[in-house]
Amino acid sequence: MRIVVSACLLGENCKYSGGNNLNQAVVDFVRGHEVIPVCPERRCGMPAPRPRVEILHGRLIDEFGKDVDALYRRGVADTIADLGDKPIDLAILQPRSPTCGVHEVYDGTFSGRRVPGQGALAEALGKMGVALKEQDEL
Repeated sequence: MRIVVSACLLGENCKYSGGNNLNQAVVDFVRGHEVIPVCPERRCGMPAPRPRVEILHGRLIDEFGKDVDALYRRGVADTIADLGDKPIDLAILQPRSPTCGVHEVYDGTFSGRRVPGQGALAEALGKMGVALKEQDEL
C-alpha cells in the first residue's frame, strides 16, 4: 500500500508554530507500507515557524492579510509532481490545515471558527481519486 501522510503527523517539525502533530496511531497504521511524508508549506519554501494561513473566499491568506495563494498552490503542485505516476492508495492528512484539511478548514478570520471545506492538497488528491482520511478516522 502506498500512503501519503502529512509530515507533521509523523513527527516532522513543519507546523506553522515550528512544532509537529506526531500521532502514534498514524505511525502504527502506516508501519510496513510505502509511506510518503508531505508538507506543501515546506515544499514551497516556507519556514517553520511561519505566519498562520487560512482560506478566505477560496484564497490562502496569512494572518497579516498577505495573499500567499500562489505560493501555497505551487507547493501543492510540486508535492503532487513529486508523487510521480505510481498510484496512491490512501492519504492521511492533518485536520483543518489550509493545505491538508479533509473535512473542514478555518474560515479565514483567524477566530478559530471552522467551516466545511478542504485544504488545497486534500482537494487536489481528492480530484485524483485518492482516498482521504484524517488521523481519527483510521
